[in-house]
Amino acid sequence: MEQNSKKETLRLSIGALGVVYGDIGTSPIYALRECFFGDGHVTPDPANVLGVLSLIVWSLILVISVKYLVFVMRADNHGEGGIIALVALLNPWKAKPGTSRYLLMMLGLFGGALLYGDGTITPAISVLSAVEGLNVATPEFQPYVIPITLVLLIGLFVLQARGTGGIGAVFGPVLIVWFLAIGALGVGGILRHPEVLRAANPWHAVDYFLRHGFAGFAVLGSVFLAVTGGEALYADMGHFGRSPIRYAWFCLVLPALLLNYFGQGALVLGDPQEAHQPFYHLAPSWAIYPLVILAGAATVIASQAVISGTFSLTRQLVQLRQLPPLDIVQTSSDEQGQIYIPFVNWLLMLATLGLVLGFKSSDALSSAYGIAVSATMVITTVLAFFVARRYDWHPMLVGFLAAFLLIFDVSFFASNLVKIADGGWYPIVTAILAFSIMFAWASGRRVLGLKWGQQARPASELAQEIERDPPYRIPGTAVFFSAQGLVSPNVFRHLKRHRVLQHEVLLLTVLTSDQPRVPGTERLQLIGVSPGITRVLVRYGFMQTPNIPVALRLCEKLGLRIDEDNITYYVGRETLIPSHKVSVWWPWRRHLFVFLSRNAMRNTAFYHLPPEDIVELGFQVEI
Repeated sequence: MEQNSKKETLRLSIGALGVVYGDIGTSPIYALRECFFGDGHVTPDPANVLGVLSLIVWSLILVISVKYLVFVMRADNHGEGGIIALVALLNPWKAKPGTSRYLLMMLGLFGGALLYGDGTITPAISVLSAVEGLNVATPEFQPYVIPITLVLLIGLFVLQARGTGGIGAVFGPVLIVWFLAIGALGVGGILRHPEVLRAANPWHAVDYFLRHGFAGFAVLGSVFLAVTGGEALYADMGHFGRSPIRYAWFCLVLPALLLNYFGQGALVLGDPQEAHQPFYHLAPSWAIYPLVILAGAATVIASQAVISGTFSLTRQLVQLRQLPPLDIVQTSSDEQGQIYIPFVNWLLMLATLGLVLGFKSSDALSSAYGIAVSATMVITTVLAFFVARRYDWHPMLVGFLAAFLLIFDVSFFASNLVKIADGGWYPIVTAILAFSIMFAWASGRRVLGLKWGQQARPASELAQEIERDPPYRIPGTAVFFSAQGLVSPNVFRHLKRHRVLQHEVLLLTVLTSDQPRVPGTERLQLIGVSPGITRVLVRYGFMQTPNIPVALRLCEKLGLRIDEDNITYYVGRETLIPSHKVSVWWPWRRHLFVFLSRNAMRNTAFYHLPPEDIVELGFQVEI
């Protein structure tokens, strides 16, 4: 049993390499370079090289090893991680606007919105920086860098529809080769200038700030590029578990990264001119082309992981009713996490290609990179503090730990703010747009829910109506969607107009749990209303895609026999009419909600209802 456990941990650790560490694992291609040639760069003299290298080394240790792997990953929602799972641990979904729990929910959702900017920048900067390695071999490749990058990115997004199962099988082994290669390159550089190892002493980082003062603060924006994959460690915890992610980091990823950064630093110590492309100059001339190919594969894998993460984030937000229903395609029958969202995929592709064409180089793109992830890291620390307080950690311990971590998070965020004019505006604008859509949609659904609740009637009244004035009963099952035992007035109008009703009536309520996944054994709950009328509660986790026909097959196991071949779903279809009256919510929000409602995926498709079994009951709502 122990042997099997070790084999499973090893398998998951290899899988974590391909999914979790692709982003942070490809940062050495550009991170140290940007410290000496990017915005806020410093002169590559020996003291600065040791200072900047010490900042990178201790950022990896304190932010990734200590913050995420030791502390934040303790805050799991039934094994799942990520900022939305962290928000769910605070259970704020029923909080009233204006309360502290509601504000925390808004903060967490904005953190999720920030990740959409990262979902487009990461593929652009990663693939572009890898292809730019061709320029190290010969400058004649310069005109072809952008076209090759665009072709690789287009191919990556086109392949998303096929699912990541087949590709994912080779992710881990390729990243193993990558980390071993960059570690070996780093050893070569260290052997030439072993004095670079002095950068392991944190005093060199302190000395850097003592010498440069506030002016040296700007380089933190480039240092932060070395830890930009930190959020992925937490977000992908549910796929692999804590132990495999930790083993992969401490046994391979961290040693390889440190060796490579030390090697690059040694190269710059020996010849400051090498600081322009220290990663590729570590390799001998004969290895440039193989290294570019390997870097291209690694950056495509890193991009794939970010794209998949964006799909997962979107599904969570849709399930939590913070985004309109979208077409979500399950690409694997075995793995729930493998999904494809066409609308999000093509939107990401257009934005990513636009970034490559607009910024034209990874140097320029680095100005847009970092601010979104650094802001998300600040939000993660704040939310983790409140989660720890909720679970009765000692207040002084939690407060000290949060303050300590926020020193680094806020410093990185503040240093990235100077990039706003040079491209940092992009992820901020993207986040504001995404958050505005979430805010308008959630607010609109809340207003509609209040209007619907004012008109709805209890399920007991439906039973009384049927008993008082019995309709003509026909064989089959009628399914009416309801909310918490309330029945839409459309149902009563339908009975009075058509005078026909099936023998079995189900009042169906779909609930989304604050858990990531609800087991099949807990999927259904039946509540009898009267003979022939049953309330059916269907529960899904916020990382699951609902399928109502499949869920209803469980009814028989709970003692309710329904005719699956003779079932009719009665679905409300509202037509929204913008009101000219003074609204308590901002006009832009109302108009955006109406636009989203008219263009959103219909609930009939979202719940996978068979089109031939649907009857729509239309009504108008003034909003």
